[in-house]
Amino acid sequence: MCRKISIAIDGPAGAGKTTIARRVSHILGLKYIDTGAMYRAVAWKMLKAGIPLSDEDSIIDMVRNTEIDFAEGDGSKIFVDGKDISREIRTPEVTRLSSPVSAIPGVRRLLVARQRELAGCGGVVMEGRDIGSVVLPDAQIKIFLTASANERAMRRYKEMKAAGMDVNLDSLRHDIEERDHRDSTRADSPLVKASGAVEVNTDNLSIEEVVEQILNISSERMSAECSTG
Repeated sequence: MCRKISIAIDGPAGAGKTTIARRVSHILGLKYIDTGAMYRAVAWKMLKAGIPLSDEDSIIDMVRNTEIDFAEGDGSKIFVDGKDISREIRTPEVTRLSSPVSAIPGVRRLLVARQRELAGCGGVVMEGRDIGSVVLPDAQIKIFLTASANERAMRRYKEMKAAGMDVNLDSLRHDIEERDHRDSTRADSPLVKASGAVEVNTDNLSIEEVVEQILNISSERMSAECSTG
């Protein structure tokens, strides 16, 4: 018997995870969950509450008492305590804070539990930094999306300029390189290519080409599982 499909998409900031995961989930009719948005939501609420990064106990207590959810049928909209903050979490200030926040073990434990709850028994495309390795280690399909720091900085620059934000390309590149280092060297759930994951470098590929690759990988994996199960 075939299980409900779970697709885990990991990779560094700006590799295209969000755009690709949304499209794949839409085509396959699966729930989409952006776990990075959850860490951004924590950073946003910290800034609103004036809680410093150094006060980990207060941050963890805040997360424990915060309701984070996604709109039904639309994982691109995230809510904190009932408020839609989908746009607010994309500011440079929130972006810079979200990485160090995600390195706090107590925060990760609480959000990983929530992410597994959201994933349920499958039927999901979930993207982040540790999905295939920690959150959904039994996912049938694991993808590791990557791209050069220059390419990722340019993508983020265009995205933020289109949203009317005042940003600097060199600063974005520096932030991305720093985040890569923090994410890959943190002690708790570092960014790694999960066992069994297929790496896809998106530097010279269009969105459509990346989506097609992932759909082909998913079809092959599920056909193999159903034929043996």
